[in-house]
Amino acid sequence: MTTQTSMLHVRVEDAVKQRAADTLAQMGLSVSDAVRLFMHRVVAEQAFPLELKVPNAATREALTEADKIVRARRKRYANADELFGSLAGSKKRRGR
Repeated sequence: MTTQTSMLHVRVEDAVKQRAADTLAQMGLSVSDAVRLFMHRVVAEQAFPLELKVPNAATREALTEADKIVRARRKRYANADELFGSLAGSKKRRGR
């Protein structure tokens, strides 16, 4: 029994296509193999097989705060222990 196939045309920038093809070739896959694999995963999972999210309000707020901190060049820490030590000290100063 022969399976009927269809042609799929996708527009993508030349540079992206070439870089993807090179990367996939290192995995032993062609671009067509990768697209077929992607389509099979969509069918099997009944979902988009990659995690796509729009950041929620709390995440957007945290990203904005992080950007402000980077722009302000506030104090930086060499490691997590230094950061947590600083946080513990600020709690003591606030009476917690």
